[in-house]
Amino acid sequence: MASGIRLEKLRKSFGATEVIKGIDMEIEPGEFVVLVGPSGCGKSTLLNLIAGLETATGGAIRIGGKLVNDVPPRDRDIAMVFQSYALYPTKTVRDNITFGMQTRRIPKDNQQAALEEFSQLLQIDHLLDRKPGQLSGGQRQRVAMGRALVRKPEVFLFDEPLSNLDAKLRISMRTEIKKLHQRLGKTIVYVTHDQIEAMTLATRIAVMDNGHIRQFAPPADIYENPVDLFVAGFMGSPPMNMLPGVLCRNGAALAVQPKGTGLRFPLPRPLADRVTLQDGDQVVLGLRPESIFAAETELPGENRFVFEEAVEVVEPTGPDTMIVFDIGGTEMIARVRPEDARPEGTRFRFEVDMTKAKLFTPDTGQAM
Repeated sequence: MASGIRLEKLRKSFGATEVIKGIDMEIEPGEFVVLVGPSGCGKSTLLNLIAGLETATGGAIRIGGKLVNDVPPRDRDIAMVFQSYALYPTKTVRDNITFGMQTRRIPKDNQQAALEEFSQLLQIDHLLDRKPGQLSGGQRQRVAMGRALVRKPEVFLFDEPLSNLDAKLRISMRTEIKKLHQRLGKTIVYVTHDQIEAMTLATRIAVMDNGHIRQFAPPADIYENPVDLFVAGFMGSPPMNMLPGVLCRNGAALAVQPKGTGLRFPLPRPLADRVTLQDGDQVVLGLRPESIFAAETELPGENRFVFEEAVEVVEPTGPDTMIVFDIGGTEMIARVRPEDARPEGTRFRFEVDMTKAKLFTPDTGQAM
């Protein structure tokens, strides 16, 4: 049975510097929650507070309904996997995995059963007599995970566990971790700076900034409906295009005119109906790169807008090609099919799916 985690007005200060600033958060039993955000936003500190490696300055931490602020890490029914693996270099894989059970005086039969179960699950049963120095990075990470798994805790905490691996290995280990969660059903809190990891692993993502949680929602909601400019700009690779402009009303119709241009991006009716600003008010139009593509017809369809701009940079990525261009001094990126790409300096006819457009207020940054 997995345990949930509840954080209530949680704070953490180092001297005069407040790093965690009154976070309220409820993680359901069995959830896979990923903490993301820029360096220094507080995500690793928040994980360490849950683990008991740091002491909260204020607020409450509850695991499985139990207040654990003053409970030592070993008694919180959690297991942690670190970025550095933290394996004993002189011990074999077998001893690294069972060391915690040995210190807790778990019967040897139970130790052996747990070792066999999880070494087979992680496909490291043929490595049990090797030492960490004889293992690859991916194998060491599996050993670190095995050491955590044999404890059979209610909560797993992962602190950037894949950041030391090469790109190909990260992808395969990401899949293994997801399979592990699906099989065990335990609560996982996972810190990463990799947005792809966050999007593919999480049941919910917490986007952190400066000690606060900006948005806590399922991956699709975070990506499709960011609550503010920070989340919109942080999540996505490449990030959402942010185009400053002014509102233009024509009866019930509403458009955004980017500064310094004669272009008018028409807003779809559901979005226009939510706008309470006046004609001429400043806004920021948000467009994901994949909602800007090569125009296929002379006349755009409903909720489509077609315009031409010069190609400044072409960036092939394999399945897609990124085209960098300029609108009124703002750099924009479109994601197009490789066969639609054009050389730098040529005019390109773009089409925008305006149903994917987002609108933000420039002063508060909040989504409309």
